Amino acid sequence: MTHEDMDRALDEHFGFEMRDDVEGVLATLTDDVEHDIVGWPTGPTFGSAAPRGFYEALFTDLTDGEVTSQRRLYGENFMVDDSVWRGSAPGRPFGIDGKGRPLSFRLLHVIEFAESGKIKRENVWVDLAAIQQQLASA
Repeated sequence: MTHEDMDRALDEHFGFEMRDDVEGVLATLTDDVEHDIVGWPTGPTFGSAAPRGFYEALFTDLTDGEVTSQRRLYGENFMVDDSVWRGSAPGRPFGIDGKGRPLSFRLLHVIEFAESGKIKRENVWVDLAAIQQQLASA
């Protein structure tokens, strides 16, 4: 895959996330995807249906979100995306009561792509300290 192909694939994935479209997000994943939100209670999950619970919770906990990529690094069929998420937290993101407050935090994605262009592995690190600082204090 070219860098442009990877950009398009990840931007499509992020677009579905911004629209809270669970089915759209899942459609960007391979049938045997490894989905790993580091620190998430389930640990890594496997298979395209397995991340559904994560995304349903995410779309309840965080709304009006926008992801802005700060830097992307590329390898053969993989990319690293350093981005910032901004939106609001009406639910309990990562177990912290959001109370509808604005929220901003960094994300680091390591994405591997299949030949089809779909995501076959997604590892995500979240700046939990930033979330805690913004939500636990008020």
